[in-house]
Amino acid sequence: MRQVRAAVSRAFGAPMAIETVTLTDPGPGEVEVEIEACAICHSDITFLDGGWGGDLPAIYGHEAVGRVARLGAGVTGLAEGMRVLVTLIRACGACPSCAGGRPTQCATPGAGAGPRAGDAPVVAAMNCGAFAEAVVVDQSQLAQIPDTIPAEAACILSCGVVTGLGAVVNTARVRPGDWVVVIGAGGVGLNAVQAARLSGAARIVAVDVTEEKLDTAREFGATDGVLAGADGRAAMLGLGRLADHVFVTVGAGPVIDGALDWCAPHGTAYLVGMPHSGTVGHFNPVSAAYYGQGLRGTRMGDVVLRRDIPWLLDLHAQGRLKLEELVSDTFPLERINDAVAATRAGQGRRNVVVMR
Repeated sequence: MRQVRAAVSRAFGAPMAIETVTLTDPGPGEVEVEIEACAICHSDITFLDGGWGGDLPAIYGHEAVGRVARLGAGVTGLAEGMRVLVTLIRACGACPSCAGGRPTQCATPGAGAGPRAGDAPVVAAMNCGAFAEAVVVDQSQLAQIPDTIPAEAACILSCGVVTGLGAVVNTARVRPGDWVVVIGAGGVGLNAVQAARLSGAARIVAVDVTEEKLDTAREFGATDGVLAGADGRAAMLGLGRLADHVFVTVGAGPVIDGALDWCAPHGTAYLVGMPHSGTVGHFNPVSAAYYGQGLRGTRMGDVVLRRDIPWLLDLHAQGRLKLEELVSDTFPLERINDAVAATRAGQGRRNVVVMR
């Protein structure tokens, strides 16, 4: 066992406190990873606010990169010193979902022991707890990456990139010539935009609250921008036609309610951002049925780490996938609450906590 510093949440809606916790030794199939950097995701903020419940005290953080420090029994394909992404995707590899190429929906993901603060257990939230100097996770949650990418950019691959890009490529399977709308030009939305560009979409319409964010979306590949609050149907018809795919990357109920308004007949709206538990959606089922429209969820972009991370790294090496450009600011662990506040206020694309 070893002691590390971590940002611990002890009350929903309250600031995290930097505490010393004790990591358990890696068990069979587990790996201890020294964290280099961990980005702030809106999912972390939703958990911090109590939007999805959960037990406390807890350590959040799930969008991380680091180096393998110790290996548990039976771990294969990894070695001490290897640089890896740390994700929340803990998969057994044998259930029907895993066997069918859907490890994000693993039916038997299990859970590790988690760290301790004194004699009391602390929840490693989302199977990670990566707002810490080190974590112990299952080997299935890791993907090897090269040393050439700065830590603050590399960590975003663990969630923001695979979630936004995977929703477009894996879930929706956008094809050349399709018309795409991306609602929300934050970290996940910008990756949906660049995925639509890579997929050959004819029109990529970004929707957000400021012209500045729309300009940023254009840098990532958006062809058009629409300010939030506009009539979606009218906005799209003004450009030429309605959309084949609409990606809602924010978790706001009213935005979700209006998602199908942007859709063409047989178009689909994809719920990428998740609202708080208890949010109730409203849509016109008669219109959806008549026009053959769909409303579909996508979790972590239906990513398969061993399949998708290598080609994303190759795209980045070719200069076709933006990573460094996603980073807005970096913070030391001691200032993690400032990083959360900046993210909550919509300041930046991705704010990152750098451990060392």
